[in-house]
Amino acid sequence: MSVKGAVKEQVKDKSKPDVREPKMYKVIMLNDDFTTMEFVVDILITVFDKDPVTAEELMMQVHRGGRAVVAVYPYDIAVTKVKTAMERAKAEGFPFRMLTEEA
Repeated sequence: MSVKGAVKEQVKDKSKPDVREPKMYKVIMLNDDFTTMEFVVDILITVFDKDPVTAEELMMQVHRGGRAVVAVYPYDIAVTKVKTAMERAKAEGFPFRMLTEEA
């Protein structure tokens, strides 16, 4: 086989895209004794697009269980939403905490 033939084969192999679904990440809200329930519900509605009933249910899960998964997103979205929520909590003076972990 000539060099030209080898180059053609390499090009064919590289042209096949390796498409994969993005890894998903859980957004976990943690309970504390100082952040108000109203603030948590507001964050769930405005940042995580939950309806009021679901937001109340999730807030109570966090309150009773110490933590709850409130959403699952691709990494960039999960991190951005957590950052937004944490910045709002800091501005309001709450020790509110959230984290992300691979789903």
